[in-house]
Amino acid sequence: HGWSEALAGIKSPHVKYICPHAPVMPVSLNMNMSMPSWFDIIGLSPDSQEDEAGIKQAAENVKALIDQEVKNGIPSNRIILGGFSQGGALSLYTALTTQQKLAGVIALSCWLPLRASFSQGPISGVNKDIAVLQCHGDCDPLVPIMFGSLTVEKLKTMINPANVTFKTYSGMMHSSSLEEMMDVKQFIEKHLPPID
Repeated sequence: HGWSEALAGIKSPHVKYICPHAPVMPVSLNMNMSMPSWFDIIGLSPDSQEDEAGIKQAAENVKALIDQEVKNGIPSNRIILGGFSQGGALSLYTALTTQQKLAGVIALSCWLPLRASFSQGPISGVNKDIAVLQCHGDCDPLVPIMFGSLTVEKLKTMINPANVTFKTYSGMMHSSSLEEMMDVKQFIEKHLPPID
């Protein structure tokens, strides 16, 4: 709900915005208490174990949403995936593993999950030239900006580096800002121009 409000402020009339809710599930990092989560989070350090099955299942769920929009008449190359934190991580992972050609990815305050599962060098999939806008606050205490920096470096080896943009925001914590939302709006307008 929070993101649908944030997006309402930057909406383009010719773009449809879908904000799926993450399912509610027990999260290890949250002392196994249930909360909205796309997959389990076991730890927040770069070498923490990752919920591979959960990440892959969540990516399949996103691919099913894309398929539904394609059935509704929207070509996949007119679809941008985006998300914040875990949702951004899921968006990156899905774009790099799907066979659906996408228009772009917006990855806010996040990281690339299962990064060791990708081979070295460029990916061979349909999204090897995908446009990525990655944004991060330089005071993020939850997902340190170092994760964002490492992710952008890895992305530049996997897809066309000219298409990867990394923006940082001074003083921003694990949140968003008006400046960031304006950058998101610009990215959407550039990669999803109106069709006459």
